[in-house]
Amino acid sequence: MERWDVVVVGGGPAGSAAALSARDTGASVLVLDRADFPRDKVCGDGIAPEALDVLAGLGVDVAALVAGYAPAPRLSLRSPGGATVDRATHRPSSVVPRAVFDARLLAAALDRGAVLRRHAVRSVTPGPDGVDVDGVLRAGVLVAADGAESVVRRAVGLPRNRDDRLAVALRGYAPELPGQAGTQVLVTTEQRWPAYAWSFPLGDGRANVGYGELVSGGATRAALVDGLTRLLPDSWAGGEPEGLRAHRLPLSTGRPRQPDGRVLLAGDAASLINPMTGEGIFYAVLSGALAGRAATAGAGAGAAHRRALRRRLGGHLRSAGVASWVSRWPVVMDAAFRAAAADQRVFDDVVALGLADGRLTARTLAAAARSLR
Repeated sequence: MERWDVVVVGGGPAGSAAALSARDTGASVLVLDRADFPRDKVCGDGIAPEALDVLAGLGVDVAALVAGYAPAPRLSLRSPGGATVDRATHRPSSVVPRAVFDARLLAAALDRGAVLRRHAVRSVTPGPDGVDVDGVLRAGVLVAADGAESVVRRAVGLPRNRDDRLAVALRGYAPELPGQAGTQVLVTTEQRWPAYAWSFPLGDGRANVGYGELVSGGATRAALVDGLTRLLPDSWAGGEPEGLRAHRLPLSTGRPRQPDGRVLLAGDAASLINPMTGEGIFYAVLSGALAGRAATAGAGAGAAHRRALRRRLGGHLRSAGVASWVSRWPVVMDAAFRAAAADQRVFDDVVALGLADGRLTARTLAAAARSLR
């Protein structure tokens, strides 16, 4: 049986961050992924500056990660009722295709001493002294960073999210919207609410475009295509967007309890997807970094990871859950967007809650209440 201190299943942002963090402790790290890199990943491609902060803390050259792609310093939002806000964000976001971003980040982990192997994991058996993988590998600790359809999560007996805690999104690439340069665009709708479309510019005249909604809403591919066409008709000016593909998003409102023991959940496998925006890269790199650090605890890694997640994200996830529940009423979203349009500080609070680890603040609640009245 081949033995490693840490085996990471999945070479995406969560897995690479876990590998980087574990290597910093001196652990031997093997990364398993069923695909060769670079590979595409269905995603909005938006990367919040807070995600880059986490990676910089792991010693990654973040300028190299986003090199060649122009920053997006503005965000435009439209509420279900038509309230609009278009402002500069506190710091620019980046929009980098996942085929590029993931390959660059994984290369940084390999440069740090992690080892990559192409392997599709089929069975995981936790034990008191380690975790057996497919009968050929034994990990002191195993990090599940294998995404929304996590094989590891199922193997340890954790069910998938309920349909009302699961979204589905369709993504493709199209020309930028007229006058869009440097602005990420989100358009929400009362039809099939909660749902929204996006267009995120890559800086080369193209944009990542997509549309998402809850699975419980009865989403089909035809409904997703219709939503994208209806909300962003200009994205179809040159014909159907390239590379239209759909994927599921397990929302943080349905996240499982991190179990005790030697199997750690990170990123989408831990249902760490923002229920308001569908953002997941910040959560992925943060939870991956925490998992790599917790792996030093051996048999106590699960409990250590659970505590670290609670300390770092507990308050934020509660705020995001409350905001998601309140947002079931489109009129509340209209009020919040009007408040953000009137006050840069409220706008910054809303962006931090949706894209990073912000919380519901008294300032934002009060401003939304005034706007609602």
